[in-house]
Amino acid sequence: MSFPGKAIQRCWHLVDAHSQTVGRLAGQIAPLLKGKHKPTYRPNADIGDHVVIINADKIKFTGNKWKDKLYRWHTGHPGGLKQRRAEEMLVRRPEEILRKAIVGMLSRTNLRHGYIEPRLKIYAGPKHPHTAQLPEAVEPLPKHPRKKMGDFHFGLKNYSDPNSYQETPATAKP
Repeated sequence: MSFPGKAIQRCWHLVDAHSQTVGRLAGQIAPLLKGKHKPTYRPNADIGDHVVIINADKIKFTGNKWKDKLYRWHTGHPGGLKQRRAEEMLVRRPEEILRKAIVGMLSRTNLRHGYIEPRLKIYAGPKHPHTAQLPEAVEPLPKHPRKKMGDFHFGLKNYSDPNSYQETPATAKP
């Protein structure tokens, strides 16, 4: 399949991270950055969209992860292994909690480092400098539900017509 690079259309998505669970939110954002929601998706091509995340300082973890989860890195010097708990990271650099979760869900390739990561914009508060790229009446993406309830349907609505030949559990004869 040949697909010219000029025809790639990049959208801008706004995500409000207020009271969202980190892993569930990262699981929604990583495919947007990679472009998996587009019919022209190819794993070796840069097709993804831009994502702007606001209110990164109001995210949440489940369980005791605020105290138990550790973020580790090495300075490059002997004995330079550093670590911080998640609650300390929230105070110092709240954007990095989401960035590490989202980037950890992407494969380690040159696409990730050179093209996908720069399209991820994370801000601690509700203000961001990308109002020119986002439409005026843009709504943030819907929150990922904790359970299947209400009218959130994961794309699996009952699409069968009542006059069709398909039987639903309510119309099936015992």
